[in-house]
Amino acid sequence: MNSFSKTRPLGFTLIEMMIAIVILGILASIAMPSFRALMINYKIRNAAESITNGLQKARAEAVSRNTNVALTVGSDTSWQVYVVNPASAIESRSANEGSQNVTLAFKPLGSTTVTFNNFGSSLTPNPGSGVPATPFTEVDLTATGGSQSLNVTINAGGNARMCDPSLPTGSSPRAC
Repeated sequence: MNSFSKTRPLGFTLIEMMIAIVILGILASIAMPSFRALMINYKIRNAAESITNGLQKARAEAVSRNTNVALTVGSDTSWQVYVVNPASAIESRSANEGSQNVTLAFKPLGSTTVTFNNFGSSLTPNPGSGVPATPFTEVDLTATGGSQSLNVTINAGGNARMCDPSLPTGSSPRAC
């Protein structure tokens, strides 16, 4: 055996470490815009699911309490479910719960409340009935920097549904 054999030291050299850092930096700069759009899309989905859940909660409470129950949605994706008469809060959600900077567009324009009767159907207001405003039938959710938009719709029977307006009608169960 030769006692003068050279063995390579274990570990990384400084140059190998710098090359790895540069490659990671390039990959991170390429992935960052996609990651940002992904996070914004998650906020849109979170807001749409939250409004859908609020609608389902209001409808279920109207049936179980045998009275009119309303959901009012704020422009910042917050919402509140409450008994109409006598007025009493049931549940609410803050916009700080994961859906900041999401823009809502209600149809019909300006309507932010929907009321359900004891059969679970959406009500239209009657003068003196205590049912607030004309009910919204659709909410369009978007956000600056996001690559998708979602809609929450309510049919005449009171069923709430989240759908994707970018998909052709009939092409998918997620299509509007």
